[in-house]
Amino acid sequence: MYNRIVDLKSLVARKSFFLFGPRQTGKSSLLRLLFPEATYIDLLEADTFRELTARPESLRQSLLPAHQSLLIVDEIQKLPMLLDEIQLLLDRNKSLRAILTGSSARKLKRGNANLLGGRAWSCSLHPLVSPEIPEGSLVQRLNRGGLPAIYSSEDFAEELKAYVGTYLKEEIQAEGLTRSIEGFSRFLEVAGLSSGEQLNYTSVANDAQVPARTVREHYRILTDTLLGDELPAYQKTTKRKPVSTAKFYLFDLGVANVLKKQSNLQPGSHAFGHGLEHLVFLELRAFLNYERKEDSLTYWRSRQSHYEVDFLVGDDVAIEVKSKTAVSPSDYSGLLALSEERCFKKRIVVCREPRPRHTDEGVEILPVEIFLKNLWEKTIF
Repeated sequence: MYNRIVDLKSLVARKSFFLFGPRQTGKSSLLRLLFPEATYIDLLEADTFRELTARPESLRQSLLPAHQSLLIVDEIQKLPMLLDEIQLLLDRNKSLRAILTGSSARKLKRGNANLLGGRAWSCSLHPLVSPEIPEGSLVQRLNRGGLPAIYSSEDFAEELKAYVGTYLKEEIQAEGLTRSIEGFSRFLEVAGLSSGEQLNYTSVANDAQVPARTVREHYRILTDTLLGDELPAYQKTTKRKPVSTAKFYLFDLGVANVLKKQSNLQPGSHAFGHGLEHLVFLELRAFLNYERKEDSLTYWRSRQSHYEVDFLVGDDVAIEVKSKTAVSPSDYSGLLALSEERCFKKRIVVCREPRPRHTDEGVEILPVEIFLKNLWEKTIF
């Protein structure tokens, strides 16, 4: 077991919550470890699913007399009708807390499901982040990704291939999210190849041989089923007009490697540089989510001069990622251009230099390991 950094005990002491996360991020294992005395309902169990489908009220009827303090329902998206019964339970037993897990938010978002009307917050469990695997090397992280069971497997490459295939079968085909699983499979491969790049629906549609409107819907499927996230473009510059097109990142580096048909990423390669940028995105996203911060996570690119900054956190922190071992001013020209019209408190280059330093322009050069350590120690922002 990994020592997960998300503090679910403190959260459930304050409020019931939905816990979302892709398959195999460790939601069920973590909850069973943290809350062994909870009443646990697993909707992946066929007999449990059949019983509650036929008689959803049996959940409420069996729990009300016992006055349990914690109810956990795993994979709630499989039976959204249960949410009405859970709302009644929460209303009638003020000491009860509920944790509702899901590997897909699509049915809940688009099926007008009862989201408990403010009775429950939302939380996510991400793949492993750096403080949860201190023994791992950077190269290992970039090659294996962060799914707990896969990261620790000797056959991680085969496990990742099986995960992608299983996901297509279980999440997409079984739930009938798309009419053509073959078309979605082609789309997913192209989306994997363009992970971390600006969204271009027409280009992806041409490569995947599906209509552009279908590509838009497929990207929504990836977002709703927690397989990826959009990174919006920062729009607050006026001197240099910014682009408005978002980027898209897959949720896990190992899954991205499978879809890109790449393996054994090593320092100095183009793929390693892309992987390092992807890793920093995943760590920033997880940190902001776990700390329940409202700061926006964006990127910036100018339309004409092609200046770019990989990540902006709110209006205060600008981060450029380079896989180089020796950073020069040309590597952070985007940070300098951006700071001419927006005063960012911190301008950071995350790289593979051996030690931290500050440039004459006030840019902080940080080795990636130190950046990640400082991030989770809450000294970056």
